[in-house]
Amino acid sequence: MQPNATISPSTLSVKDLPWQILWQKDKCTLCGRCTAVCPVNAIELGVFRKRKITVSLDPQGNPGSSFDVYHGIRQKTDPAYACVGCATCSLVCPNDAIFPMRSDEADKLRFHINRGGQPRSRGGRRNVPGGILDQIKFIRISMLTDPALDAGRHEFELRTLLGRILPPEKNLKFLAENGWIPPVREIYPLVIGGMSFGALSPNMWEGLQMGVAYLNEELGMPVRICTGEGGCPPRLLRSPFIKYVILQIASGYFGWDEIIHSIPEMVEDPCAIEIKYGQGAKPGDGGLLMWHKVNKLIAAIRGVPPGVSLPSPPTHQTQYSIEESVAKMIQSMYMAWGFRVPVYPKISATSTAMAVLNNLTRNPYAAGLAIDGEDGGTGAAYNVSMDHMGHPIATNIRDGYLNLVEVGMQNEIPLFAGGGVGKSGNLAANAAALIMLGASGVQTGKYIMQAAAGCLGSESDRCNICNIGRCPRGITSQDPRLYRRLDVEKVAERVVDLFLAFDTELKKIVAPLGRSTALPIGMSDALGISDYDAAQRLKIKYVV
Repeated sequence: MQPNATISPSTLSVKDLPWQILWQKDKCTLCGRCTAVCPVNAIELGVFRKRKITVSLDPQGNPGSSFDVYHGIRQKTDPAYACVGCATCSLVCPNDAIFPMRSDEADKLRFHINRGGQPRSRGGRRNVPGGILDQIKFIRISMLTDPALDAGRHEFELRTLLGRILPPEKNLKFLAENGWIPPVREIYPLVIGGMSFGALSPNMWEGLQMGVAYLNEELGMPVRICTGEGGCPPRLLRSPFIKYVILQIASGYFGWDEIIHSIPEMVEDPCAIEIKYGQGAKPGDGGLLMWHKVNKLIAAIRGVPPGVSLPSPPTHQTQYSIEESVAKMIQSMYMAWGFRVPVYPKISATSTAMAVLNNLTRNPYAAGLAIDGEDGGTGAAYNVSMDHMGHPIATNIRDGYLNLVEVGMQNEIPLFAGGGVGKSGNLAANAAALIMLGASGVQTGKYIMQAAAGCLGSESDRCNICNIGRCPRGITSQDPRLYRRLDVEKVAERVVDLFLAFDTELKKIVAPLGRSTALPIGMSDALGISDYDAAQRLKIKYVV
């Protein structure tokens, strides 16, 4: 900086950034690969001028100076180009000459990221490690009291039901009065949660669909995947694989013109219709696909001009009550598919969730309820929403199940839990805990991205730039230069691997309970926790 230059409030040094680039001059060959692959352009080639002092051996000689000019890597300090710690530069460096280092002090970038009067928005999820789900233990192990199973030697399948499960007498009465009965699907208890075609790259989305198709067609595992908001490619809508897909309709109705027009040409019905009213990571907000990711293909599918941001309203604009929602949305979607496809709402976890559930119990059109907790992932949200708003999923699911027990309907309306399931890597244990608290199944998204495609987002705020479409792995980018890094077939292979691993772990938890024909939904006597207040709140055993 020149001596007479001014220092503005947003002038930062490398020390002020959360990630600092360590570059070793003696190893670098100046190939330029690191600067070429950096997704946020945090580094650049620079010219450095170093002064050298020369001293003459002659006592009368005056010291002189010379300048050494060399080229190297310079890190930018502008907050708009701050390093996100993805380490893509070190992955491509042939000489291990560069890698990011976490700052050894508090991140000061958070005070400068709101330039232009805009608060910080990012992708990923809240950065709070651990949680109640990771503290829950499974304490009921059958040995001589009940016939336990050996998960390694006994063959048994884990399945759950999606749809309104009426008792036989209610089914007959409903059929006589309406001419149809609520459709029910037998599915796997782990559902790939809504991640839209637009939020994810084409390669990532295709890899997920290929993996799900293989699990169903070759391995007989009825795994289902939700599309998220934004529709899906016409080729999938008109293929037989649509039966493995849950189509989501949200408040923006993006992509639904294409879906409705394709109904007469569908060779199979979709698995279900999910009507999204809220998202756990940013309750009270609608969806948001930022303009960076709205290319011509996404714009065509969603029926909008390319290059514009696509925010969804925080609510469905034509509905002003739960009853109206059921009458307008759920019943109309049932009619669109001839009453053959289950339709259910998805809401954010909130203290008002029980009001929604109580209203759904009175209407047989509701095929279930999905609740998304505060730790859920998101493609784009303001920090204040992700870090300070929301409701934990464990207590919401528990309250919902106990409410259903009180009215004798715990076997009629399935509850699906999402939001931070597996956020610490304990996917099967978290899922089993939620099932025993009352969920019929769980939804997960971020875990799939991490395990199947190597997502770098972390709880220490590493990467988390899903919102601007510069994903270094090509998972959430619409830029061909980035998403071509992702091998579609490898993604599909990893999806299959993680479901097989999950299946093994879940069986290891469920088998000692002696459950081989049904999931232990609501079997809370098998749960214990060393936190007394949590035990009282969840109504499970307190163990120390």
